[in-house]
Amino acid sequence: MRTIGLMSGTSLDGVDAAYVETDGERIGRFGRTLTIPYPAGLRRDLRGLLDAAPALHAEGRLADHPALLDCARRLTEHHAEAVAALNLPADLIGFHGQTILHRPASRPGERGHTWQIGDAALLARRTGVEVVHDFRSADVAAGGQGAPLVPVFHRVLAEALPRPVAILNLGGVGNVTWIGRDGSLVAFDTGPANGPLDDWAMRTTGQDCDRDGLLALSGKPDGSVLARLAVHPYLAAPPPKSLDRLDFDRAIRESGAGALSPGDGAATLAAFCAACVAAAARHFPEPPSQWLVAGGGRRNPALMRALAAVLDAPVRPAEAAGWDGDALEAQAFGVLAARVARGLPLTFPGTTGAPRPMTGGRRVAAFA
Repeated sequence: MRTIGLMSGTSLDGVDAAYVETDGERIGRFGRTLTIPYPAGLRRDLRGLLDAAPALHAEGRLADHPALLDCARRLTEHHAEAVAALNLPADLIGFHGQTILHRPASRPGERGHTWQIGDAALLARRTGVEVVHDFRSADVAAGGQGAPLVPVFHRVLAEALPRPVAILNLGGVGNVTWIGRDGSLVAFDTGPANGPLDDWAMRTTGQDCDRDGLLALSGKPDGSVLARLAVHPYLAAPPPKSLDRLDFDRAIRESGAGALSPGDGAATLAAFCAACVAAAARHFPEPPSQWLVAGGGRRNPALMRALAAVLDAPVRPAEAAGWDGDALEAQAFGVLAARVARGLPLTFPGTTGAPRPMTGGRRVAAFA
């Protein structure tokens, strides 16, 4: 199948698009990739929705809130622009949308919730291509975490690599896939990654991120702040587990990080991201032979140095394996769309805690 995968991650920086030829189990060919950055106004409004989403959910207003509907339309239009910019024929589009609230069940019998905005029908009308969306809901309804979704794609990618191997994605939140010698999967969110760093850079410098890690490299981690953050219960909790982008915001505020200089604060948040990854490694059945890092975080030298300092295996960017570290998640949704079309499972007990391998996703037919 000819697929286009689309991803708008927790960093809120834009739409990633990637062309993939796949049957959902193997990759025939990777094609062109691109990113369409969000304008500052849309990014600001999406960030406002993240802040407002818990209250809107409690009020039962997530489906009809005017600001949410407006953001969903604008977000979808940018996704349609990304598809048009690729300018390649496709049979399916994998459309993740933008997560604005993720609250999976934390105990048996509890009902979880995950919410991604985006108008799949509008995207199908704009592109004339069948759209696959809503990848997470079936897993969450069955008691799974609904995240991460990409481990089955990582296993396809890493087929020829020495195992065990760990694939780490550093977006707004970090997530890791551990692949065992027999292909077994363990996957979960590690903790905060670029999200707090981006927010810190905006608050202290007016920049939307710490470009090239220059802010973090100018400072030093604060040990007392790190010590307070290190006791967060999420880090010791066994997988399966997943995060909302804002789940650590209160802990970071209460840690005293806000009193640090811009450079020291950024350095501390980078070090905390690495500490979260090191804590995650304690949950693996066996140490990995290497860490391959994807997502925007791999471009931050401060983050990569911090990871190398606390992990016992080599830490390399995804490109060391011949992959495109900026496009992996978009490529994954192209593969996941094909899996939905074929009725193949998306999530597994070892990746989301689902009770069994779970299918999911919904399809919206192409509009002429």
